[in-house]
This record gives sequence, C-alpha cells and structure tokens, in this order.
Amino acid sequence: MDRQTASATFPSAAAAVADARRFVRKVLADWGLDDVADDAVLATSELATNAIAYAGTSFEVSCHLEAGDVRVEVRDRHPTRGIEMPGVTASSGRGLPSIARLAESWGVSYDRRTKGVWFRLARPGAANGATPSAPPGSYEEEPAGERPSSAARSEARREAARDRALERAGRDAAAERDGAGPARDGRIGEGVGEVPVAGDRLLRSPAALESMEDGVVTVREVLGADGAAVLLTERDGRLVMGASAGTAAELPLGELSIAGLGPAARTGAPWVAADASDPAATALKARSLAAAPLESQGRLTGLVVAVSSASGRFAEADGVRLGRLADEMSLSLEKARVGELERSWRGWLSFVAEASDLLAGTLDQERTMALVAQLVVPRLATWCAVYTVTEAEPDRLAYVWHADENRADGLRELLEQAGAAPPVDVPGPWNGFAAAPADVRAAAGDTAADQVYAFPLVARGRRIGTIVIGRPAGDRFPRSAVELAEELSRRAALAVDNARLFSAQTAMSSALQRSLLPPGIPEIPGLEVAVVYEPAGEGSEVGGDFYDVFESGQRPGGAAPASRWRFAIGDVCGTGPEAAAVTGLARHALRILAAEDMSVPAVLGRLNRLILGEGERGRLLTLLHGEIAARRRRDGVTISLTSAGHPPPLVLDPDGEVREVASPQPLLGVFDGVEFHTDTVELRRGEVLLCVTDGVTERRSGHRLLGDGRGLERLLADCTGLSAGAVAARIQRAVRDFGPEPSNDDVALIVLRAS
Repeated sequence: MDRQTASATFPSAAAAVADARRFVRKVLADWGLDDVADDAVLATSELATNAIAYAGTSFEVSCHLEAGDVRVEVRDRHPTRGIEMPGVTASSGRGLPSIARLAESWGVSYDRRTKGVWFRLARPGAANGATPSAPPGSYEEEPAGERPSSAARSEARREAARDRALERAGRDAAAERDGAGPARDGRIGEGVGEVPVAGDRLLRSPAALESMEDGVVTVREVLGADGAAVLLTERDGRLVMGASAGTAAELPLGELSIAGLGPAARTGAPWVAADASDPAATALKARSLAAAPLESQGRLTGLVVAVSSASGRFAEADGVRLGRLADEMSLSLEKARVGELERSWRGWLSFVAEASDLLAGTLDQERTMALVAQLVVPRLATWCAVYTVTEAEPDRLAYVWHADENRADGLRELLEQAGAAPPVDVPGPWNGFAAAPADVRAAAGDTAADQVYAFPLVARGRRIGTIVIGRPAGDRFPRSAVELAEELSRRAALAVDNARLFSAQTAMSSALQRSLLPPGIPEIPGLEVAVVYEPAGEGSEVGGDFYDVFESGQRPGGAAPASRWRFAIGDVCGTGPEAAAVTGLARHALRILAAEDMSVPAVLGRLNRLILGEGERGRLLTLLHGEIAARRRRDGVTISLTSAGHPPPLVLDPDGEVREVASPQPLLGVFDGVEFHTDTVELRRGEVLLCVTDGVTERRSGHRLLGDGRGLERLLADCTGLSAGAVAARIQRAVRDFGPEPSNDDVALIVLRAS
C-alpha cells in the first residue's frame, strides 16, 4: 500500500498519554512495523505529555505510512489565550531533544486553531533506510525458507573475516618486502589518550562478543598462533578478558594493567615480544607474543594478542598484520559499543516515559513521594530520601527508601541527625552526613560513607523540596545516572506540586461541601428519616445537589415541642464554586424564610426572585420542598409539598403499590412572577415517601437510564416492609451497581417512613 493513515483523539488527561502510546503501537503492529514501534511510542509519549502539560487541550495523534517512511503527528488545540506557567519554562518542551535523536526529521506546524509536532521514522527496508549491500565475501541472508542455522551464519562470518584478513595481511607483507612505507596509515607513534575506554559495555553487547570471538579465531589462523585473546580495559586501567581461543582460553590475568605495559602500547603501535619478559606474555603464560592496541576515538579500548609456547615465534611482519586486524576489530567494536550506548539510552528514555506516566497517575502527595523514591531505587541509587518544604515550615524528611530494608531505619536516623537537606538550586554532591553525631554515623555503618547527590525539586518557580540519593563509597555515580536523576527530579517536582495543589483543593472543596449540608437530622415523632448524599468525582469539586431537614413549627428556645418540620432536596445546575454559591443561598434562605412562618409556595416564590436577582451568577435550581405536620391520631403525618422542576416524589404503600404524589411546576431561576401551589400527601403508617435528585433517575448504563420504563418505581416496590434506612441503602446500592462506570452526577435522596 502506498499510503495508509490512522488517527485518534484523546482528552486532556494524564491517562491519555498511555492510551496514545497503545494506539500508536497497535497501528504500527497492524502495518507490520514492529521494528520502529518502540521509537514511535517513546516519541509519541513525550509529545502527548507536552500537549497535556502545556497546551492543556485535547490532542489528536495521526500516523501516516508512506512509501519510504512513517510519519506521526501530535496536534493540540493551541488555545489563543496564554497559559501561565511561571517557573516551568526550564522544563517546557521537554522531550524535543529526544525526538531529534529518535527521528529522521521532525518539525512544528501551525494553523489558526491547532498546533502540531510531527516526526518521521525511516521505514525498515525502504529505500531511504535500507542497509548498504554487503561487501564481497560477507554473508548475505538467504531467501525465506532457505535461511541457514545460527551456527552456519557464524561460520560464514568467520570465513569472510578470515578471507579479508588473509588478503590484507598478504598485502601488508608484500608492502614490507617491497619497502612500500609505514603500516597502519601512518598512525604508529601518534599515541592514544591516557584515559582508557571502559570495556564493560562491550561485554554486555552480543554484537561485540560475537566480533571478538570471530576476531580471535581469525588471529590464530592468520598468525598460526597457539592462542589469541582480546583484552579489554576497565576504568581504572586494568585489563580483563573479552574473548580468547587456544592456549589463551580462560587464563587469569592477575593485576595486568595498561600502566604495566611497554611504551609501544601507550603510543598506539603494535609490538612483538620474543620471550616471556613482556608483562602481557607473562600474564598469558606465553614465551612469545604479538600484540596490537584496540582504539576508539583516540582512546585505548583494549589489546588483541597472539601467543605462542615457543620463543621468538613472531616477527615484526606479524605485528604489522596483527595491527591491521586490530584496526578492523576496533571499527567493529566501536560500532557495537555505540549500539550498546544507544540501547542503554533508549532504555533510560523508556524508563523516564514510564516514570512520567506513573507520576501522572496519582494525585496523592504522600503516594507521589513514595513513588519517586521507589523509581530511583535500585535503578539509579541504593537509597533515596525525599524532603519537602513549605512556607510554614523548613525542610522535612518526608520519605526514605533503601534497597536493603535492614538499613532503612539506620539511614533515616542518620538523615534526621544530619539536619535539613541543603536548599540547593542545582544538583550536586552533598556531604551532610558529616554533621551527624559520631555515634549515629557508627550505628549507620558503611552507609555513613556513601556517595550522596542532592537534586532540588523546583516547580512553578518555587523550591518545594529536595531529593537525596546515595550509593556505596566504591560505586561511583556515572554521569548518565546523575543526568537521569536530574530529569526525574524535574518531573517529580511537578508531580509532587500537582498532588499538593490537588490535596489543598480537595480539602477546601470538602470543607465547603460540609458547610452546605445540614449539621444533623432532627427526630420527628412517628416518622423515620434517612438521607444519602454522594458527590460525583474525586472530591475536588463541590457538588450541586443538597438536602435539608429541620424544625419549623417552634422557634429555637421555645418551651413547647416542635409540631412542624420542613424538608428540602434540590439540584443546582452545574458544579463548582458558582453552583455552591446558589446551593448556599437556597439552603440558608429556606431556613430563614421558614422561620418567618412563610408557606411552602411563598418560600419558593421568594427564593425564585432571589436567584433571578443574582443575574448572570444565578443558576437554574430544581427543588422539592415540603412541610411535615403530625396527625392528631398519630397514625402518620401530613405533608404539604411543592415540586419546582424536580423529579416527582414517590409513595410506597404496605401492599407494594407505588404512585407519584406531586404535580410538576416550573423550576427556579427561569421565570419571574411564578405562582406555586402545594400538593398534600397523607403518609399513613407503613407508607414510604422517596425523594431523589436526577443523579438517581438519570444514572446511566450504556444507552439506558435507571429511571427508564418506571425503573425507579419497580426498585422502590421491592422495598416493601423495609425501614427508612434499609430503603435508602438499597436505592444507593442499586444506583452504584447500575452502570460499570462511576456516576458522573451527584446523588442525593431523602426517605420518610411513617411508623
């Protein structure tokens, strides 16, 4: 197919990043492009995170498959108003350097309403991404169905390497005989850097191991040696065995190091030793030796050596041949080392993307700090401590995590005695343990001597804490780990600050919500009362539903007991502060007006005018308001009620029959001059009055509503013989269980049962 396109739109929510990644991976899998899926998913993750964090809008991900490449674009709505992000500019646009490294090309495009960031990946096997044809003598893959085994492919590579090496060695020998000039392109004597390249990455690379194994086989055959080996350098200059063959196999090298070799090794020239006096020959238990350095960007990677049990086995020409073989092997090993670095880098990038998803998935401050510490340990450090700081208090040790649980308590004591974490503005080493008392350092053991780094947590221009990480004294922090910890600290700072802001908003909303609900439910003779209130969402917004039950027949402080009570249940259009303002107005106005002995219709008429008087700040309000009066014979109660645009109340009689008992009237906040009237309900012993908000009747499951087809009536009919509390609990459970997803509307209900 010349061109294929797939696209999907995602909301501005943290979970959408993971959904976008899954979408891209599925699309590329359907197109048979698993080879580029990892890069595409990582790049998409960074761009989707940017769209949510900085554009703050929904975004579209589109994938285009064309003849030569794969193009992925993340396009947000690019709001015209500026989004204020004080102090975030240092981390804005994060991930774009990663996009530049992953992609063949990338860019940004704008139109009037949207902004898109796109990147292009080479399609495997396409003309612009195809690998060059193999050189003569190299192994080329057979057609499907005739592919040789792994052993055969390995043998083919050895054959090709040996043929090329023999050909070049023959040319070198001929050049020497003819006096054709210096070998190794004139690089003998130019020298290599004093700092060696650590060979640990090569030992982790399958491609490097295979190259070294092939190389030692070739060296033995070309030079006719008893054994051959590749020795790799460590950071401290020691040499370790990378690969070996023949008599050099599995020989311990002892303390052989670069510093103990002769001057030829340090100048980058091959050399020949005729006897066992050479340090490398001694370590390999050889009587003669030929060796050549392996170089990478002017730095020593290791040595390739050929050994013999006979003295004087190798001539200078053998050293030249070995130098040529070392040159070829150096190129192969450097390619493998770069590949291993790239694989490691991609692993780190994947780790950062996954960490961002995890941090975005929680808005609990304590859980976020615990997650940060557990992301760091043990991948980046042996232990991690998180300090927080607020305007009201200095740095506080909030969380400590150690890979060895037995050392966690000692570490915490050591950190607490070391004092507050440093108010650092940039990452750097920290030696705060020196301030701890000697006995505390002794109790902590080796931990007191750990290498420690501190990273500031800065979000929106404020320092909100510090991350401190440590490793044992002999295990230094590589630069990649420090850089990754710094990137993680930036993202963690935003996550912790978001969790802190969310916690503050939730606490404020909860306090406001409690203020809008009655302090308690009065006891009404001859009547059982049960109420239920469940706000929608996660507690960060104030709901628009409310209820109230209160005395109205006797002023507070009066000698006679109350003889009348009022109840109300309402639903303000919308949620948030604007809805809360109308809720507070309605609840307090109902009590104040009832205390003035105003009738139920008069109260609703006055409240309607109050809401209309709020102008644009007013909200539509549905309200069911009623007055309860005891009957003389105490065989129930009389209820006078008015339903202003509210779901009609239902009465359940002891026989299981359910009926509506109020006529519909206009809701509040729409028309001025509305005349309301009351409906009277004689609630006899055993009868139940159920009043609900539309969060009950409009509870959704797919395309069905709970109230469809007299669903609430049937549900109430099954509550025959239950107490008011049991009826309320059954309705509440039915609402929860009706749909698979949590309700997106507040739920409030009042149950009155005559007893």
